[in-house]
Parts: sequence; C-alpha cells; structure tokens
Amino acid sequence: MARNATAQTAVGPQFLAAVEHNEEPQRRLVDDDLAASFLPAHLRALVRATRSRRLREALISSMDRHAPGTWASIACRKRYIDERISDPLNEFDAVVVLGAGLDTRAYRIARHSNLPVFEVDQQVNIDRKAAAVRRALGDQPPSVRLVAADFERDDVMTALTAHGYRPDARTFFVCEGVTQYLTPPAVPALFTALHRAAPGSTLIFTFVRQDFIDGVNLYGAESLYRRFRQKSQLWQTGFEPERLVDTLAESGWRLIETAGPSYYRDTYIRGTGREVAASPIEWIAVAQR
Repeated sequence: MARNATAQTAVGPQFLAAVEHNEEPQRRLVDDDLAASFLPAHLRALVRATRSRRLREALISSMDRHAPGTWASIACRKRYIDERISDPLNEFDAVVVLGAGLDTRAYRIARHSNLPVFEVDQQVNIDRKAAAVRRALGDQPPSVRLVAADFERDDVMTALTAHGYRPDARTFFVCEGVTQYLTPPAVPALFTALHRAAPGSTLIFTFVRQDFIDGVNLYGAESLYRRFRQKSQLWQTGFEPERLVDTLAESGWRLIETAGPSYYRDTYIRGTGREVAASPIEWIAVAQR
C-alpha cells in the first residue's frame, strides 16, 4: 500500500475508535461499531485482543506515555463531531468529510438516511477506503461518494461538483485531523474554497496549537514534537485559539464555538469514571457560512 507518510496517518484514529468500542457502553468516549471492520486484518486482530480490559488499558497507558492526552482527545473529538452532525437543530443538505481516511461516519449516516455524503481524500486513501467498504459492507451505499483530491493542489469544490455535489447545498463540512498536515498557505486556501458553499453551511475542524508547532510550548509532549515536527515535519500548520475569530474571518467564516481539553473532561470523560485526560495541544472549532 502507500508509502505516503501523511496518508498512513489515516489508520490510527480508526484503530483507536475500534478499541474504544471494546469498552463497556457507559465507559466509552466514542461509539463506533463499524470502526474495526474498516481496518486491515492485522489491526482487526489486535482490536479483538483488546477485548481484554487489561490489554486495552495497557495499550491506552502506553500511548499516553508517548503522547499525553492524545487518546482521549481523538476519541472525544470524534464524539463531538458525531453529536453535532446528529443534532436535530442542524439543517443541511449534504455532508462533506475532508481527509476521510478510514472514517466510518458516512456509512453510519447511510444506515438511516439518504443524505448525500462526500468523502474527500488523497487517491491512495480513496482506493483504500473503497476496498475497506467492499470488504466490510459488500457494496458502496449510493448516498456516499468517494472523491479523490489533493488539498495542496486541487480545488476541492470543483472536485466535489464533478462527483454530483450541488453548490447550493447547505453543507456540513468535517475537517478532522487534517489542518496540521497541510502547508500554511493550503489551509486558508481550502477554507476560502469551502466558503463558496451555500449560506447556512457549517465547517467543523480540528487544529493543533501554533505554539506547539513553533516549539514554544510542548505541553509535556516532547516525544510527540520530536515525531511530528523534528523527525518528519508531518505537522506544518497550527492556529492561535485567541486569534481564531480573525483568522477565520479572512476566509469568510464566522466562528461559533471552540472546545478543548476542559470541555472534553466536563462533557465526556467525567461521566465515564475513567482516569484519562485530553491533550491541550489539539482543539476543535465550529464556524458558519
């Protein structure tokens, strides 16, 4: 499969979601019963092994030693997005998942709705996704369309339109775990392109703090910094939460809400009784067109 380092990061978050599903329902940070079925065979086997609580907790503890709070942050951001998509007060005509990777959100939506969902990613991940869907579900749901695009070079809205997306559709854009992997010019270019969607559209995205990207504050995650900034330079772009209103306004978006570790703690983690904490490095934001 691909040697593209960025493309390879598509697997990790779904593995985490699959392991979380082995928790008892009242202890889960996110609920995704399809996650394991979309994974490669060797990871499906590892997920089965983590039905053992001892092994599961050892795995989570190991990850938190190397990347403090990352496990809870990824799980909670997924739950946060799921809740906002399913909120009956949100009215939209289409969902677009940017950097979809092996995410199962589109296929969970397709179980109970014909709402058009467009999954956008690099060609290698689109090919991987198509194969995973064939293996797990048999057929691609007609309401879900796979769109190959390179966020650094392609106009995403043009690519979407070529696959049946309607420019007048009020759209819920999901950009989860993507912005840090793009170059600094590519992120505002992407957000500006998405602003061509119909009024009433929503953009929800995760971001890494700029002070972490710059190495000014590592928040106790030195190994994470070495991996993503010093050794590989995979993470390239960050945001300053304090300037987010102005930053988004430059691309035409209006900031509605941000959430970080304290929100995840109070809203999701505390009720599970688990002794985990979310990372202060990554946050999530909701903006409207």
